[in-house]
Amino acid sequence: MHGSIMDKIDRNSLPKHIAIIMDGNGRWAKEHGKHRIYGHRAGVQTVREIVEASVEIGLEHLTLYTFSTENWKRPYQEVSALMNLLVVTIRKELEELNKNNVSVRVIGDCEKIPEKTLVEVKKAIEKTKDNNGLKLIIALSYSSRWDIINSLKKIINLASNKQLDSELFTESTFKSFLSTAMYPDPELLIRTSGEFRISNFLLWELAYSELFFTNKKWPEFTKEDFYEAIINYQHRERRFGKVSEQLKK
Repeated sequence: MHGSIMDKIDRNSLPKHIAIIMDGNGRWAKEHGKHRIYGHRAGVQTVREIVEASVEIGLEHLTLYTFSTENWKRPYQEVSALMNLLVVTIRKELEELNKNNVSVRVIGDCEKIPEKTLVEVKKAIEKTKDNNGLKLIIALSYSSRWDIINSLKKIINLASNKQLDSELFTESTFKSFLSTAMYPDPELLIRTSGEFRISNFLLWELAYSELFFTNKKWPEFTKEDFYEAIINYQHRERRFGKVSEQLKK
């Protein structure tokens, strides 16, 4: 089954960038009579599978919404457990990431991340920086509104010092100030667990992304589900404000 689904993917029209809101770990754990952190641990296995799947098909960029700025409001025990889980996971997966030529990148407000976790994250970035395969972008302590406000502060500062000409300011100029400046906008966003929200994730970058929602909770999401989302994307017509007839010319 796995091979046959992969065979349906058109390698010539792969999205360059897929973003995923990994939702449903806590509810999945509750359904199994377990604590929420049990669901987060199970979710790590899904991350491993989806990174492997991305490497297998030759995807260039994968962004995972790992921890939002709003998630800091969760109970201390859960936040602490998540930060520790991230440390353990990075240590465990680093060798495999290097073997698969994956480079780790991070977007988000790193000032809020505990020192122990941040050290491990920076180590992963440093040790994988020369890999030129999949770019695995971890959205950590991230929110799009934070990123946009942060960018505006830089822009206002430059403008007030006459270092930025408003007449020459474009969408591309604004994009260059975002933490995602060096990455293409995602063509496909996947969200698990049956929720139909963007949840403050890549608001600027998702302007023309195709959205794919599934009822499966993140620990239930498989490689096959990932491939099916890509196939679904490849059957859509991306018009960017134009009409179908214009695209056929």
